This record gives sequence, C-alpha cells and structure tokens, in this order.
Amino acid sequence: MKNNSDTNSFNAFFLGPKSENGNWLRTEMQETLEQWFQWRKDLFPEDGLAISKSQRLSVDYLTQREKLSQNLADLNDRLRDEIPKYTPRYLGHMVSENSIPAILGHMAALIHNPNNTSKEAARVTLPIEEEAIAMLAEMVGYNSGEAKGHFTSGGTVANFESIWRARFRMDHWISLALYLSEKHGQAFNLLQSAHMGWDRYFELLAQFSVVEDDTRHYSPVGGNTFLVASLISKHLGAPYEGPIVLIPGNKHFSWIKGVNIFGLGESAFWTIPLDDAGKMDCGALEALIEKAKTQNRPILMVVSVAGTTEAGSIDPVHKVLDLLDKYKQDHGISIWHHVDAAYGGFICSMLGKEDGSPLSADNLKAFHAISRAHSVTLDPHKLGYIPYSCGAFLCRDKEAYSVSTFSAPYLDRKDLGSGVWSSTIEGSRSASGATATWLTGKVIGFGPDGFGNIINSTFDATKSFCSYAEKELSFLHLLKPVDSNVVCFSLADDGDTLDLANQKTLRVFEKFTESATFSVSKTTLSMDWNDQLINKHVESYNGVKNENELILIRCVFMNPFWSIEDVRTKLRREFIEEIERYYSKINKKLY
Repeated sequence: MKNNSDTNSFNAFFLGPKSENGNWLRTEMQETLEQWFQWRKDLFPEDGLAISKSQRLSVDYLTQREKLSQNLADLNDRLRDEIPKYTPRYLGHMVSENSIPAILGHMAALIHNPNNTSKEAARVTLPIEEEAIAMLAEMVGYNSGEAKGHFTSGGTVANFESIWRARFRMDHWISLALYLSEKHGQAFNLLQSAHMGWDRYFELLAQFSVVEDDTRHYSPVGGNTFLVASLISKHLGAPYEGPIVLIPGNKHFSWIKGVNIFGLGESAFWTIPLDDAGKMDCGALEALIEKAKTQNRPILMVVSVAGTTEAGSIDPVHKVLDLLDKYKQDHGISIWHHVDAAYGGFICSMLGKEDGSPLSADNLKAFHAISRAHSVTLDPHKLGYIPYSCGAFLCRDKEAYSVSTFSAPYLDRKDLGSGVWSSTIEGSRSASGATATWLTGKVIGFGPDGFGNIINSTFDATKSFCSYAEKELSFLHLLKPVDSNVVCFSLADDGDTLDLANQKTLRVFEKFTESATFSVSKTTLSMDWNDQLINKHVESYNGVKNENELILIRCVFMNPFWSIEDVRTKLRREFIEEIERYYSKINKKLY
C-alpha cells in the first residue's frame, strides 16, 4: 500500500486493521506477563507455594478452570459483536485504534494494579504519572517544571477539577475581604474582593497579620454557605445571587453537570453566544462580563473550548485571554480561564512546525495561547489513542493547582509527603492511563516530529475527504469552517427548506445505522446558540430556514490508516457512493 509522506514512522505504533503488527504485540504482551510472573516468583523466596501441584490437578480445580475457559470464550464471542472502532470505516465518534505503546503501558499497570491515591499504594506509578503530566504540560506549552496536574477518569471529572480550583481561590479572596470588613472595618467591595488575585491576598494577610484559619467562618465553602451569603447580602444592601460561570454555547454537557454538582444553581450558568463560525463571540463575552459587574455577580471562571464535541470547532482562545488580561490590567479583576481541550488538546503536538500547518492562522494562535490559561482539560482516550478511561487535568503552576485540603489518618504520613488523593476529586485512581500516556510519550513523543505527524495525517485525510465529497456530490453541504478532523454535513438540493433538508439528512443517517459498511454519528445544532452558523449554512444551498434546528451527519477522521493513499481512495469512494445511493432512494420517496 502507498503511504503519504511522513507516515511510515508511525505504522509500527498501531496494530493495524488486519492485525498486521499482531505478532509483535503478542510478543511484547507475553514478555510483559513473563516479567510479571518472574517478579512474583523472585520476591520473598523463603515463602512457600500457596497452590500446590496436587491442588492444581484436583477435579474441583480443573472444573473451575474449565468453567472459566468456557465463560471467557463466551465473553470473547460476545465481544465480536462490539462496534469495530479500530477500522478506518469507523467514523462515528472521537475514538479509534489504540496505539501499541498505549495498550502495553495500560496492560503493564493493569496487572500490577497500583492505586495512584498515594505513594503508599503506588510507589512506582505516581512518579511515572508526574513524568507523564510533565510531557503533556510541555505539549500544550506550559513550563513542565512548574505545571501541575493529574490523570482523571475522563474530561468530565477534569472539568470539575477546574471548577473546584477556581472556587477555591475565589472563596479565599471573598472570605478574607469579609473578615477584614467585620474585624478591621475595611470597606467591602464584592467584585474587587472576589477577583483580587493572590498577590493582593497575601499582601493583605501580611498587612493585617491575619491567620488564614481565622477567616474560615467567613468562607462560603468552608463555613456555613447560607450564613455567609446573608453576610455578603448585608454588605451589598441587596440579595447576593452568587458567582457565575461563563461558558460558550458549544460547551460539553459536563459543564451543566458541574454547576449543578457544585451547588451554584442554574442561574449561575451564563452561556456565551457564538459567531457565524460556531465559535465563542468575544464581543458577547465582554458584554456578559459587564452585565455580571452591573449585577454584582462574581465571575468564577470563563471557559473556552478547543475542539467542540459537535464539530471539532476551535474557540479563539488567544482573543479570550487578551480580553481577560485587559480586565486584569485596567480594572484589577483576575478571572480564571479554563480551556476545555478534551478533544483538541493533542493538536498542540503539531505546534513548532508552522510551515505547511493544516491549522488556520487564527487556530494556530488559539492553540499557542493555551499556555497562558490557568488550566486545561485533555482526554488522552480521544485524540491521544489511549484506552478508556483516561482524562487529564493540568494547571499552569502550583498556585493555580491549589485546592482545599482534607484529612485521612490512614493516608496522612509525613514520610510519604502530601497525599495526591487530597488534591484530586477522585480518591482511588487507576495508574493505567498515566502509564499508557507515559509509554506513548517515551516511544512516539508528543512533539511535531512524533505525535504531531499522526495528528497532521488525520487533518490531511480530512481535507482530502472534504475536497472529494464536495466535488462528487452537489447535494452534500459541509458545515464550515472545518477546524479539525471532525466533519459535519447536511444533505439538500438547491432551494430546499430546512425541514426538508433535515428529513433527508436524518433518513440517510438512519440508512447508515442499518448498514455495517460505515459507522457515522449525528448531531443537531439548535438556533438557541447557533443561529448565525445555521443561517450561513442554509444560505450555502439557497435554502429556506423554516425550522429551529439543523441536523447533521458527523464523521471523525482520526483513524491513522486514513493516511494510506490506497485506503483513503477506496474508502472515500465507497462512502460517497453509499450516500449517493441512499439519497437517490430517499429523494424518490419524498418527491
């Protein structure tokens, strides 16, 4: 098979659609098991056998082995009906073939079963986690020596981690200001207090000789939430409605969960409108910040999205940061900025090779700007080709990573240092995501000449597909811009009404779900936050907008084997022919 340039180097890192690298993976898996077996034999040689040879030959023992074999065979047979996400024919969601280093790294930790809650339960894998976090930090542009973070079960929990830390710092700043107002007669300004910044916070602690524990009674989190809210209301001379979270309309569902779980209330969730490209509108963000100031609502955080779930769109992270920097400089308001890069974070691996980059100039600036954000979410189990479940939460520095502390006598030991568990939402955490990411970074590397080549090849495949599809099918209309390797499109003839186009698109999607040839997904954009984008899309085929939502077929071109020219040419032709066949049949029924 013919490969595009720069792809030969990573063919060795994936099993292949037909298990082409199966013998090699089998050998490495066997070697991993052998080392594990030998480690158990060599440790504590004075200990005798727990399972004797006679026991292993007994009828009961052999019966149990046979029972296991039969049920394992049944499980494996059932898994043959699982969705084949490894094949380049799978375009459905943000998951694909796992890399061989990731599989082996995952397996190595799995059989040793460490718990990355503390060094007492994970003496080896906690340092490995720190090394893996440093690799990811360097990839997104953080200083790997200063950045802090940890692995999570996924992007949802990683997003929660950012809310926790943003709340931690705002809580400290408000509680100190209330304390100084009550005990020292200092004027209380809610917005200035809630956004004072750590420098001002520590300056005030020193100026008034305040011990932090003395402010706990005035803490909305550490004290009585309702009494503190009443105290704030007294100072405001109006009911205190609490802080808000500013999140664009292209947000992931986890943010709604997070606001709910942290008890902020639905009124705290302020959605930032999108522009005609489906990205955060920075003018609308500024208007909401001003609205929050007017209503005395502290801003807990602003969230940008780098790789939306629906279409892989990239928010203008650089413009958001420039705006927030302006508020800090001109008004002394420090606002936490988190980048939800659960999907797009690994696109940062392409940075550093700007010549010929598939990213637009604005998107390049957006990814470079992630290094300026307080925190970022990554999902290695998406575009990192790591097995489920593996997310990561990173902070720019130790100060941003600071969070509430708790006590657990069985884990708090000075000889072990501070327990990692105390700074993570999850207590027990598997080490397999960290070891899978670590081995991937060691073998492939998260830079432009390593992992960046893999990501670049998926962008190349996406561009090739889009060009081919638009050339072959006049009724296929791409949702533009296509920022990443996620492609969305609707199906309509020139002049179709939106409801008719939605019917056609939905029926073709249903045909795909009935077929085993290709797997695709579907997404629906509502007019609530995507009105400009939908208007522009409908205008692209001279359509008539008579409905309040846009139905799209969604394809994710992240399988690395789309980089092989023969594979790409064959599959895109089959895919387009399948759409054409379905569309023709549906059109005959509709007209």
